[in-house]
Amino acid sequence: MSAELNLFLTNQVKHRQLLFWRIGALIAFFGAVVISMMGHRGSAGPSFSHKPHIVRLAINGVVQNDVTQIVRALKQAQGAPDVTGLLLVVDSPGGGVTGGERLHDAVKRFAAVKPVSVSMGDMGASAAYMLSVPAQHIVALPSTLTGSIGVIFQRPDVSAGLGRLGIGVDAITSGAMKDQTDPTSALTPEGRQMLQGIVNDLFAQFVSMVADGRHLTEEKVRSMADGRAYTGRQAISLGLVDELGDEDAARLWLRKRLNIGMSSYPVVPLIPERSKRWYQWPGKKAILTGLLGGSFSSALDREGLDGAVAILQL
Repeated sequence: MSAELNLFLTNQVKHRQLLFWRIGALIAFFGAVVISMMGHRGSAGPSFSHKPHIVRLAINGVVQNDVTQIVRALKQAQGAPDVTGLLLVVDSPGGGVTGGERLHDAVKRFAAVKPVSVSMGDMGASAAYMLSVPAQHIVALPSTLTGSIGVIFQRPDVSAGLGRLGIGVDAITSGAMKDQTDPTSALTPEGRQMLQGIVNDLFAQFVSMVADGRHLTEEKVRSMADGRAYTGRQAISLGLVDELGDEDAARLWLRKRLNIGMSSYPVVPLIPERSKRWYQWPGKKAILTGLLGGSFSSALDREGLDGAVAILQL
């Protein structure tokens, strides 16, 4: 057998072995995803103990607009006699206005009957700040980025690019504004005015929420609400947060509010702290981050948002 033929056959064997291991790795990966999906579905409800306790809710990453599971869990906890308070742990740049508004309203209803304390991590900005303001007490780290009170509505315009490719799009509409959210149509001055009106109204709602939750005048809130973020140290002097500290400080405030001192008192997760998005589940996120970079899941989260957003752009 010639040396060339021997080398060829050896390479073919190695290629088949490599292909076998790649296929095996893919099968194992997707098998783990299926198993995780089964386990994830089985633990979707709120978890309560049978003695007085505080519930802990973590809001991590981009706030999505589908927050039904969290809203329902908060409603159940609000009416549960054994639940005495809520510890809200936030580490988020914000996200969908709709999701932020729904969570704000759910936290506000809870805070009307039981104490709520917020602990902010790296970020508690925009829609994440919106959902935090109904709490009676907000704790932030000195370096926390918070505030960023504002709304963004991004409207791509690809009409010029399509024209350069020789592609034209004729939109038959029932009114002049109907196609003004369509990226294949050029944005007219009237369309821009219409979209700006939507943003202005959503912004006014945001300002009203902050003014009500933080006991500030709307004029005072508007003076701080040009979209900028503040550090925790800046925010406390502006009245946007109440205390500088970590989660332990937020827990201590709840203990004092409930008059339980340093006695043993359980803090129970409101719902299992797993994302509903498969690529964020433990194991899967680590694998995909290693393969595709640390911003992978964050990019997918942001791509999943529709409509206006209240988010700190990083």
